[in-house]
Order: sequence, then C-alpha cells, then structure tokens
Amino acid sequence: MQTIEPLYPDRPGYPEGFSAGDLAASAAAAVEDVQSVSAAKGLFGLAGVVLSVVVVLAAAFAYRDLRFDIVAELVPRTPLFWMVFVAFFMTGSLLDWVIFHRLWKIPFWSGLAALMRKQVSNELVLGYLGEAQFYAWARSRGNMIAAPFGAVKDVAILSALTGNGVTLIMLVLAWPLISSGQLGMPTRDVFLSLGVVLLTSCAILVFRKKLFSLDGRELWFITGVHLVRTVVFIVVSALLWHLVLNQVSLGLWLVLATLRMLVSRLPLLPNKDIVFAGIAVFLLGHDMEIAALMTLMAAIGLAGNVIAGVISGLAGLVETRRSA
Repeated sequence: MQTIEPLYPDRPGYPEGFSAGDLAASAAAAVEDVQSVSAAKGLFGLAGVVLSVVVVLAAAFAYRDLRFDIVAELVPRTPLFWMVFVAFFMTGSLLDWVIFHRLWKIPFWSGLAALMRKQVSNELVLGYLGEAQFYAWARSRGNMIAAPFGAVKDVAILSALTGNGVTLIMLVLAWPLISSGQLGMPTRDVFLSLGVVLLTSCAILVFRKKLFSLDGRELWFITGVHLVRTVVFIVVSALLWHLVLNQVSLGLWLVLATLRMLVSRLPLLPNKDIVFAGIAVFLLGHDMEIAALMTLMAAIGLAGNVIAGVISGLAGLVETRRSA
C-alpha cells in the first residue's frame, strides 16, 4: 500500500507512514460522527417540538375549567396583588434558571421559556414530564450542553430530597397540634406518610454516590436554591392571602402556608384539600372567606399556567423553527 511521506518530519507527533487508507478511514469516521451528532440533535429538537405542542394543547384544554365569573367577583383590584402573584408564579422557573445557568450558562430568555414549559408540563399534563421536555431542549443544543441528563436528574432528585427534609422539620414543629387531633389529620396516615418520606430520603442518601453525577459543590448549591424556593413560596403565599383577606394577620397566614405545604408533601394523606380546609377553619374561623380564597387562588393559578403554557410553548416552536 502506498504511503504518504511526512511533510514535516521535524515536528513531533506526526505519524510516519500514515497510509492514504488510514486517512480516508479517519475522514469517514469524522463525517459519520458529525452526522450522528446532527441526527441526535435533530431527534431531540423534534421531541422538543412535540412536547411544546403538548404544552400548548394542555393549556388550551385546561382553559375550559376557568370560571371567569367567580374569579371576577373575588379578584383584588390592587396592582400590588398582581405584582406579588407574578413573583409567586415565576419564582420556581427563575430559581431553576439560576441553577442551570450556573451549570450550563444557558441564555436568559430562551432558557427561562424552556423552564416555564417544564413547570407548566408538570402542573397541567403529568409530573416530571417537564423534566423530559427540558432534557430534550438541552440535548437539541449540543453545542451548549454536552451531557445534560445527569444535571437534570440531580436537580430533580435534590428537589425531592430537600422537600422531604423540609417536610420532616415542619412535621416536628407542628406535631403538638397534629397529635392533639384538632387539625383533623389522622395520626395513622401521618405516620405512614412519615415512613415513606424517611424511607425515600434514606435510600437517596445511601445510594447518593451512584445516583448523583455532579460534584459536591454543585449539589450543595442546588440544595441551597431549593431551600430558598421553599421559603419564598411560603412567604409569598402568605402575603398573597393577606392581600385578599387583610383582616387576618400576616403571621397567622405564614403559619397556615407552612401547614399547607406540610399537608401537600405528605404522600399518603387522603383528601388533602379537605384536611387543609379544616386546618384553615380551625386556625382562622372564616370558613366562607377561606373557601372563596382557595377558589380564587386555584382559578388564577390555572389561568397563569394556561397563559404561561401558551406563550412558552409558542416561543419554543418559534425557537426550534429558527434553529432548524
């Protein structure tokens, strides 16, 4: 076989006797690698388009449940309420952007839109479908993110682990009220839920070396952001409720918001809405006002998800079309 003589024999690292066949094979392999990467990016881009369409359709489907007549009667007219609501609604996606910007340096607007689609998918379609959608978005941008699965997985696991830790702390603090039976929370169901929380948390900690892909510094940073998210949700929820029913003190609303998060995090507690309504009436005594308030928050929360789903879904479709 004919060989190619080295053009620069004095330069180290140049393979002597490198054959034309080897060169052709290397070139073909490089072309094949580029084609496979392009195909993978195209596949994940298509998955992102499909999931963006799902978000838009889910938002449109959820639109049928909106009761504008009820919302119009209850909704506050003060701009402060809506400013706080926007802050409440955007907190999750903004803090997710802080995490993934640190990990991947994602851009603000397109990254925030992708994270909003993740949030809406989890709320309106199916839990953790949003993580799959965000993973597809990240993989379709292979030039920016090399291996996103590990980071997406770690963030989701740490979110669950942090939530479990906060639940245990809140359960300890609220135990005198819970054990008294005055809150209407069955002790047996609370203990079973506590067992599930402890079991899953211990399993994550035992197998942490196999579960987590990121280094310890990044894991602690993500955990800190999740803790901030929890505190912000409690405080802003209490502030929203106080703006609607300002005859109840903000401090009492903070207690109720904390108990609501506790109820929502207990996995085996049945009829969570009924349990929370009983807690609210026990603490505040405004049964009709509390029912109206919860109706209002559910309606505007659904409306927020519908609007965010349509806007972020359409933004994802436009972004994919431009990058095609």
